[in-house]
Amino acid sequence: MGFFTDTSVCIGCKACEVACKEWNAVPEDGLNFTGMSFDNSEGLGADTWRHVAFIEQRAPLGHQESGVGRGGTVTDLGMPSFTRPGDTTGAEERGDFRWLMASDVCKHCTHAACLDVCPTGALFRTEFGTVVVQEDICNGCGYCVPACPYGVIDKREDDGRVWKCTLCYDRLGAGLEPACAKACPTDSIQFGELDELRERAQRRVAAMHEAGVASARLYGEDPDDGVGGAGAFFLLLDEPEVYGLPPDPVVTTRDLPSMWRHAGVAALTLLAGLSLTFLRRRT
Repeated sequence: MGFFTDTSVCIGCKACEVACKEWNAVPEDGLNFTGMSFDNSEGLGADTWRHVAFIEQRAPLGHQESGVGRGGTVTDLGMPSFTRPGDTTGAEERGDFRWLMASDVCKHCTHAACLDVCPTGALFRTEFGTVVVQEDICNGCGYCVPACPYGVIDKREDDGRVWKCTLCYDRLGAGLEPACAKACPTDSIQFGELDELRERAQRRVAAMHEAGVASARLYGEDPDDGVGGAGAFFLLLDEPEVYGLPPDPVVTTRDLPSMWRHAGVAALTLLAGLSLTFLRRRT
């Protein structure tokens, strides 16, 4: 099970952030404006398991057609007006500016480095294929923090343990969808079986390309990528780096077997050299 997040229809309402905090009793994290955006939460962390990024770009407004390719009628979200900024002015008077909004979350990697380095078993793979931290077993060693290629896992300052998205493990066990997906008013966050979500995502990208949105692309859906495919993948409207995502993530523990082999060979070589030196001295 996992998430498909279609950022092209994200409206930046942050309902997912609020729902995540309420359901999981995640502490308030300051809500401080950075001065670089209208976003009031800086990124994922121990006290922010869902983060909606506000990315401001100097690009023509018309290049961001959020609802393109979805079909159907416009849904009334209870907003004050359907009039978009710039509709009442001529095209020549509109500013070159657009928003890219995206709800980020733990990727629940198929090959999860955090699982490889955890010495206590606090991190485990669930029956749904997700990765969860057991806070009562975590000893706060922090090995998983640098191991995550996405920088998702973080320590909570007041107790030293690590925290991250559980994909609402308790809700899944009761047959419910995660709180963030349940609260999303535009269906930007979609939950389900990964194979089905990948097929849906491919159709969505094809529809957007057919509609002229050539920048639409998927991120994290490929099972042959550096982390074996992510359990939370995205449809993006620009390069991954624009959203603060690594372009080619790789499981950070992939070289551990070869490193241990090289270390073993080096140790045996050193032992053989010492033994030879000792024998020569005796003779």
